[in-house]
Amino acid sequence: MQTRSLSRRLFGPAAAALALLAAAGAGCRPADMNGGAAGAGGTSSPGGTSGSAGTTGTAGAGVAGGSAAGSAGAGAATSSAGTTGGGGSTAGAGGVVGPGGAGAGGNTGAGAGGAGAGGSTGAGGSAAACTRDFLTSTVSAYFVALAAHAPSGLPLASNVKFTENGKVQQIGQAGLWKTAGALKFAITAYDTGGCNTASEAVVPDGTMDIPFALRLKLQNQQITEIETIAVHPGDYKVNGSSFASDTGAIVASDTSVHWGTDAPAGQSNSAQEIDAWMDKYFKVFPNGVCNAASICKRLENGGGSFSCSAGAGCTSGTGSGTPVIKSHVIFADTQKGIGVGFDDFMGNCDMHIFKMYGGTVYAVHAILGACTSTGWD
Repeated sequence: MQTRSLSRRLFGPAAAALALLAAAGAGCRPADMNGGAAGAGGTSSPGGTSGSAGTTGTAGAGVAGGSAAGSAGAGAATSSAGTTGGGGSTAGAGGVVGPGGAGAGGNTGAGAGGAGAGGSTGAGGSAAACTRDFLTSTVSAYFVALAAHAPSGLPLASNVKFTENGKVQQIGQAGLWKTAGALKFAITAYDTGGCNTASEAVVPDGTMDIPFALRLKLQNQQITEIETIAVHPGDYKVNGSSFASDTGAIVASDTSVHWGTDAPAGQSNSAQEIDAWMDKYFKVFPNGVCNAASICKRLENGGGSFSCSAGAGCTSGTGSGTPVIKSHVIFADTQKGIGVGFDDFMGNCDMHIFKMYGGTVYAVHAILGACTSTGWD
């Protein structure tokens, strides 16, 4: 990438083609299923000095396909009028539910006196809750399975799509799945809203450590999409020139960037703010590098370590027309202040990962490997 000549590197090796790009014309949420139907609430007893307890609610009917059992069915109805209402009986057991909205609780009995306590309400709940702990354990399980060359223990959807360097493959049958060793280092972003993860990692390929990018998309607690970029020597090229990797620099960057540390209190940017920064970055590259700290460094497969603003600019507006770099995935980890985008850059499958909080960008890393298509466009 260059602005003055094709012999001078801008934004690291990748920018060798920026002048050409400029001359040429210059981001998932799983759909919820319905939860199990709520169990019917018990009927209340007539009022009196003391209302009698409601009867037990019946179990909610489950919707097939859930990966975990739902919560209890609807609770018993409370007692009707009385001086002191009687306690409701235990709620009926919930049926096995599919992921999605909560089942409704039992009906409450009307009473002029103190209402009796009803049984616990059965919520169908989301059997596919996408929590940070769940995403963390899934990513860890992926790297363990990769090193064991055995994906069979992963929660894979029946229609899971897997790519390595843009090639659609059957997971576990080729590429790094045959040669990977134990994970050496990883920076991971967790998007609980869209149920996505992305990792910039260092993984052994046989006896050699290589830069590696991993994206997982989950729905109903199953992995539906796996996008990977494994960078071998000579893989990253721009205009025919190859550029070397530096896995040691990827690992060392954490001492200054602190990727895994939460954004400082009061300085977290929203997902919308982080997504908008990345969207503009890709659309008008290299003129969307706004709000970069003076200490911000850009690494490409660990190589380079250039100032984020070197040869770049910041234009007003959000950018329009054909994007300079077409991204197919953008999402954010607001807790850690990490933004992620996957795209095709000049014949390279590319993952960009940013550290951002307080409206300022503190690091820009890219993992790039040669491919003819990302496999996701």
